[in-house]
Amino acid sequence: MPQPSQAEGHVQDTANAVLPAPRTPRPRDAPALNWGVMAPGGIAASFVEALRAHTEQRVVAVGSRDLRRARAFADRFGIPAAYGSYAEVLHDQDVDIVYVASPHSGHFEQALAAIEAGRHVLVEKAFTRNADEAERLIAAARERGVFLMEAMWTRFLPHMDVVRQVLETGLLGEVHTVMADHGLPAKPDAGHRLFAPELAGGALLDLGVYPVSFASMVLGPFASVTAVGTKAFTGVDGQVSVVATNAGGAHAVLNTTLFGRTPTTASISGTRARLEIDGPFYAPAAVRLIGPDHEVLDSFVPPRLDGGLCYEAAEAARCAAAGALESELMPLAETLSVMRVLDGIRGDLGITYPGESRPPSTPLGAAPGCAPSPPSS
Repeated sequence: MPQPSQAEGHVQDTANAVLPAPRTPRPRDAPALNWGVMAPGGIAASFVEALRAHTEQRVVAVGSRDLRRARAFADRFGIPAAYGSYAEVLHDQDVDIVYVASPHSGHFEQALAAIEAGRHVLVEKAFTRNADEAERLIAAARERGVFLMEAMWTRFLPHMDVVRQVLETGLLGEVHTVMADHGLPAKPDAGHRLFAPELAGGALLDLGVYPVSFASMVLGPFASVTAVGTKAFTGVDGQVSVVATNAGGAHAVLNTTLFGRTPTTASISGTRARLEIDGPFYAPAAVRLIGPDHEVLDSFVPPRLDGGLCYEAAEAARCAAAGALESELMPLAETLSVMRVLDGIRGDLGITYPGESRPPSTPLGAAPGCAPSPPSS
């Protein structure tokens, strides 16, 4: 489809534009693998529930540093084996693939142990604490010949396939602006993982990774990144705002915060039309195609689904069963690129985590840094 010239002074007619149907395979059709779960917390529970409800995947083992916790989780979900260490999960010969569901600070160590044990691995987002750890995991997985993927579940949902097809067909024209946010009012608690520096807490790695990864999917690699932020009371990032550009000059305007609930919506604006995604955009959500006069040209509303994590598990199972080392929908090179962006943002804000081998790098376009948290009322 040809691009309209600036001299035309108008955008091409989009009156007959329609959104494509998603091409997403049914999760239940994916080959059934035996899963081991590391760290039986809240996200692990949601993951297992999604597998049980919508797939043929089998969870055969769960491991925790606390055996009682592992046994309680196993009893809750009917999992045959419960272990009081992560190593025991990897020694279980029935386990084909491991889901790492611990806080960010544990991702590298646990995923590396699984890779070295010859297991396929799905690692919760954000993939690691920093790009150095991500690069080392990727190299280890390729050397060992096992599948590895970041559990950025949004990438595998049907409405995101609609978005991908819209971008592939050029329906929006030349994309110039991406906007996305993710914020929630987290109760201040120094012991909670969101506020704990030793667990790589903060808004960025837990919430902000969603808008950053979304913008990366739409725009490709960033050419420049500028960030400002405000620290929470424990010193982690409490709020971050980012402006990024790609090589073509398109902008991404992104925000994440622990200080309040934001719309958590996303939009992609082009020279012909705009795509809007309802909040929360990272979960199954409605997508609307908006014309140049703000008219709704078409919309896609996904079927109601509790358990959207089933799609990422199905993708991992399909890839691992086929002998693939990574997913085309969430390639390892892009996971590494996103981690480098997150490192750069933290470099702008002057935030490091305890135990990091070196401070994160600072990207092109460094910002003034991270302001202290506002005084409590």
